[in-house]
Amino acid sequence: MSAVVCVGSISNIKALWESRIQKHQDELKAERGRRGKSSVGEISNVWESRIQLSKLKEKVYNEDGRLILRIEKEEWKTLPGCLVKLPQLQEWQLHRTGLTTIPTFIANFNNLLVLDLSRNVINKIPREIGRLTKLRELLLSYNRIAEVPAEISGCENLERLELAVNKDISELPDQLGKLTQLTHLDLNMNQFTTIPRAVLELPALEWLDMGSNKLKTLPEDVDKFVNFRDNPLELEVSLPPGEDEEEEEERDLFGLQFMHTYIQESLNSGSTDSFS
Repeated sequence: MSAVVCVGSISNIKALWESRIQKHQDELKAERGRRGKSSVGEISNVWESRIQLSKLKEKVYNEDGRLILRIEKEEWKTLPGCLVKLPQLQEWQLHRTGLTTIPTFIANFNNLLVLDLSRNVINKIPREIGRLTKLRELLLSYNRIAEVPAEISGCENLERLELAVNKDISELPDQLGKLTQLTHLDLNMNQFTTIPRAVLELPALEWLDMGSNKLKTLPEDVDKFVNFRDNPLELEVSLPPGEDEEEEEERDLFGLQFMHTYIQESLNSGSTDSFS
């Protein structure tokens, strides 16, 4: 019996397979193209990260055995993630850099003793700041911060906190009173109308600056060095003259006697109701 060759069917099958092979080859080519672009992008990101890290390393100084990152008057609106590769840093000093945010990866810097980011445009303190248990100084004056997070109480070794000239801070979380090591607190030029309860509960506080706020009354149990200058307090206070003008000015600004005299005169005038 002679074989029957179906020419038309073979041609159709061949065309179908050729089409599938071509489609597969096109897909492989497209995938190689995507991988190539991805690789180029990854390589570019790696190199950019290395460049940024190299720039940051140039700003690291060893002073008295302490590693300090110091940047002055250079534009660093954000800090790159590669900074986490320098976890041994013990101090940040970034001034007039235009920094807008404190990165959440700040929590990785367990060795930080001083965080000085004053004179920038920071508008928020991240909650992660509370994980810096070794931090002794947090300096954030001359920024745009409006709120202080409760998590700051986690900075259990904090001795100095400066939030002056943020202009919009009007209260502090009660948890701040847990900072048993805090001796210096600067709240100058903000929007406080009363001294926060947390401040009165700070056991080690020695120096408090609340000048240029909106204080109208004072609590009776304030017995620390306080600057109340340029507040709309209702009573006028005159101090006994000092031995020289410099001594008198110092007491007027920061002296314990200023506060005591204020309270005493308020009691003598019978206006004890003005104290909460």
